[in-house]
Parts: sequence; C-alpha cells; structure tokens
Amino acid sequence: MHRTGRFLISQKPFAIDLTTITGKQHPRGDLYAYSGTARAVWYRRKNGVTRACLGSLMLWQHYLPEPLDLTDPTAILSADLDGRYGGTCEARWDGERYWGSQEPFQMALDLTVLEPMLVGDPAVPDGYDGWWTFQEPKAAAS
Repeated sequence: MHRTGRFLISQKPFAIDLTTITGKQHPRGDLYAYSGTARAVWYRRKNGVTRACLGSLMLWQHYLPEPLDLTDPTAILSADLDGRYGGTCEARWDGERYWGSQEPFQMALDLTVLEPMLVGDPAVPDGYDGWWTFQEPKAAAS
C-alpha cells in the first residue's frame, strides 16, 4: 500500500485503525506470503452521493521477497499488498440513510464514526490513520 497525504476519492483511499491489523505469514519457496485484515473507513460515491463506509480490509500478498515485521503496522501496510477486492463494508451512511447492523447499540456505535466523516469530508476519524491506497501514487501536475 501507499501512504498519501492527499485525499483523492478516485484512488480509493482507506483510513486504517492501526491497532486492528492482524495477520500471519509463512515461507513460500524462497519468498513469503502474508494474509491479514484491518478495520478501516473509506468514502465512495454512487449517483453523485458521497457515502462514508466502515468495515474490514483484506491485506494479502503471496510473493513477498522478505518477511514482514508483524510488530510494525506501518511496515505491513507499506508492503506491496494486493487490494483488488477493496474493503468489506459493514456499515454505510450517506447523510440521510444508514445501512448496516439493525442492532440499535451497534448502529449507534457505527454512526458515531460515520456521521462526522461526512461533516468533515474527507476527514480521517479519530483512531484511524489515513490515507492509504493500493494504487500507485499519481505524479504531481507540473
């Protein structure tokens, strides 16, 4: 993944709760494989409406040249991870409608994260580190 200081929704960035990164790795011949997850938030647009999303993010790579330092969340995220599947959305808020858990307590917890995201678009919620993207950084226009 790549850490970027600039939010571009087209690069499908994620803000990640670094304390939730978990995973395992194992040798794969002379290479290494890693598979893990993290809690994340992100924005997506549909029909011109921006939605704040909350869920889990799969982190994996089958062909790493060296083992990862599993005690360093930023080292894990900085590896050449595959993110073709994006995040698995568990809760979404578009400013009018909530989609997610129907349990009132969980719904309230989700909205405490999602509602402020739309107010401060594109705000990184407290407790999350952003912005991370699986896409190559775009060169600055000259």
